[in-house]
Amino acid sequence: MLTNLMIRRSQSTPLAARRVLRLSFCIALSLAIAYGLAIPLPFITPIFAFILGMKPSPPMKPKALLMLLLLVVITTSVGLALIPILLHYPVTGILIITVGLFFSNYITVIAEKVLVGTFLTVGITLISAAGVASFSLAVVVIQSLAFGIAIAVICQWFVYPWFPEDKVTTDLPPPSPESDDEISTRSNWIAIRATIIIMPAYFIALTNPSMYLAVIMKSVSLSQQGSSLHARDAGRELLGSTFIGGCFAILFWFMLDLVTTLPMFTACMLLFSFYFCSKFYQVISSKFPPSFWQNTLVTMLILLGPAVEDSSNGSDVYAAFAVRMGLFIAVTLYACLAVYILELLRYRRIQRKTTIITAK
Repeated sequence: MLTNLMIRRSQSTPLAARRVLRLSFCIALSLAIAYGLAIPLPFITPIFAFILGMKPSPPMKPKALLMLLLLVVITTSVGLALIPILLHYPVTGILIITVGLFFSNYITVIAEKVLVGTFLTVGITLISAAGVASFSLAVVVIQSLAFGIAIAVICQWFVYPWFPEDKVTTDLPPPSPESDDEISTRSNWIAIRATIIIMPAYFIALTNPSMYLAVIMKSVSLSQQGSSLHARDAGRELLGSTFIGGCFAILFWFMLDLVTTLPMFTACMLLFSFYFCSKFYQVISSKFPPSFWQNTLVTMLILLGPAVEDSSNGSDVYAAFAVRMGLFIAVTLYACLAVYILELLRYRRIQRKTTIITAK
């Protein structure tokens, strides 16, 4: 009866507004639970709440959650196996990681295997880099990923009944037909591009894994976003969203500095989530696509989380933030340059191939 009452009340709210409220409350609630329970790397949890909840659909069932957690453990454990190779045979380890990144990014571009490819990328990069500093740190990162996903999905279970989707099915237009050669060629280029974007950040993280794990997370986010961009859009979306995300992180930090409590942290997160989700779902009109605001929110969370950890550890928050922000901008500039050069090479290759076919 209570569920029916909630559904009747929610149906009077526009669907787009429901989606904004649902996703915003999930992000804020997941942050409150993660920091309240003091799990390792708690800032990862609201990122998962956004990624897993941004698709307008009901939350996954308990069985699907268990399968996802098993997938996370299996794919990220690949990074644990790479740690001894990196420590004793670094050149061989780097080559294996490069090939592994190409493979994981290749299967990421296939829609049915996005989760497998993404978590395999995280395992190869984030876990192996953390293991270079300490094997226990790598295990902690895997535990953080599993806890973060579980908390994010549980928050969806609590929030979704208040803001459900309409029971309306829409038939999507069929995708444009492509030949096997076109699909293979496109996937190869996207996988190469994503691998080239991630590797420099991975090298930086190896110098001080505990300090620069956030840089790897940013580079993985850039590689996924850059895979769907053309060269002309890369600078505006990648660099623009990174810069705006950094500005919002600074604003968030100064608001949190006024009253440094978990309820204030949660309230600020809810406020910022309302704004970003409204932009993401186009409730507030924007000339930028949803992917721009997705990267902006993720960047803000990746910058803000380590800053909170630095504050609790007594470290110099502003110096560490400046270093991370500088690295984020440098990695983003490199990603833009990589997208531009690889798109140029791909265009010339297609033109040369077309010329040869025409001549025949």
